[in-house]
Amino acid sequence: MAARTGIEGYATEMGELWSGLARTLAELDRIAAAPEDMNDRDLTVLRRLQYRLHLVAESVHGLAPPAGAAGAHAELGASLADARDATGEVADALEDEGPDGVSRVVHEWRGALFRVRLARLRLSDPPARSPAPAAATSSRLRSSLSATALVVLGAGAFAFGAAADRWPVWLAGMLAVCAAALAYRP
Repeated sequence: MAARTGIEGYATEMGELWSGLARTLAELDRIAAAPEDMNDRDLTVLRRLQYRLHLVAESVHGLAPPAGAAGAHAELGASLADARDATGEVADALEDEGPDGVSRVVHEWRGALFRVRLARLRLSDPPARSPAPAAATSSRLRSSLSATALVVLGAGAFAFGAAADRWPVWLAGMLAVCAAALAYRP
């Protein structure tokens, strides 16, 4: 498979990694939901899932994140390593002490699994929008001020023309209010 580059390639690679990781996390959550029911079969499954977490962490480490995503990318890699280590601790506790030993590390383990999801969520958030250039802000300010002035003057002319029974002033006021709608484009 050819290496993908750029933002789209990175997103594609992360999508492929996440689809496999989502199944791994779901299986780990299923086991973590009932730590008191863990048995030898779960020990084998935990070791297999720990290795999957290791592979995904290595794959994440091998990707080059796009500009602006380096921090979130590093957080995902670190959270995967923590989840792998916590899963290993749970497997060790199950092997050494049985289900009773798991109860002392299960909360940390579930927290590590949650941190992976949180890191993935932060990575998938769109980057913050850059502030508008000063020229565009100045242009928007001018258009909003001119629209406001047209509305105020047009309303005054409309009211004066209607009260003084001068239809040209009344009509000019109405046109000024309508022009305000055209002058301001958000």
